[in-house]
Amino acid sequence: MRLNEDLLSDAKKLAAESGRSLTAIIEDALRETLLRKKSPARHKLRIKLPVHHGSGVRPGVDLDNSAALLDLLEER
Repeated sequence: MRLNEDLLSDAKKLAAESGRSLTAIIEDALRETLLRKKSPARHKLRIKLPVHHGSGVRPGVDLDNSAALLDLLEER
């Protein structure tokens, strides 16, 4: 087995800093990866957001421009 040298170096540093063996660090990382595969993905959970009916976004409002949105909120 060959590991990426940078990845192996980072794992060795983590092992030294935490006082654990390199094997323990690699085993933990592998366990975590395998658990994530078995666990349901969080991004698949559906969250119901409240919807407010109205006339929609005012003409000329750019939802990507937070400064302009703040200005509009201050006008109210």
